[in-house]
Amino acid sequence: MIRNKYNTKQKDLILDIIKKMNKEFTINDIYKELNGSVGLTTIYRLVDSLIKDGLLHKDINNDNVTYYQYLEQCDEENHFYLKCDNCGKIIHIDCECINELSNHILKHHKFITNKEQIIINGICNNCIKGGN
Repeated sequence: MIRNKYNTKQKDLILDIIKKMNKEFTINDIYKELNGSVGLTTIYRLVDSLIKDGLLHKDINNDNVTYYQYLEQCDEENHFYLKCDNCGKIIHIDCECINELSNHILKHHKFITNKEQIIINGICNNCIKGGN
C-alpha cells in the first residue's frame, strides 16, 4: 500500500512539472527539474504511460533527440493542435472545421483520423512577428 501511494506522489509530481512546461522537453529536463529525486526509469515509465493515454506528444528531431510535449486535454469532439516548428509551442484549438477535414480524409483517402491526436505543424503568430 505505501509503495502505491509513493508512486502516485511521484506520478503527480512529474505530471505537474510536465503541465508547467510551455515548450518541448526531454526526459533529462524532467529529471533535472526534480533534482534527481525520482529515478530515470520511473520517469521513462510514466512518460510512456502518458503517451499511451494521449496526454503527451512524442517527437524525434533531426539530431535523433526525443522530445515530448503536454497536450491540453479537452472533452470537446472538435479539437486538434497546432505546433509551432520554430518555438515548439503546442496550441489547443476547438473548431468544427476539423470534422470537415476528417470526413474528407475518410471519404477520399479511406483513412480514419484520430481527432484527439491531430497536430498541424506551422509557425505561430508570435514567431511570425519575431517574438522568438
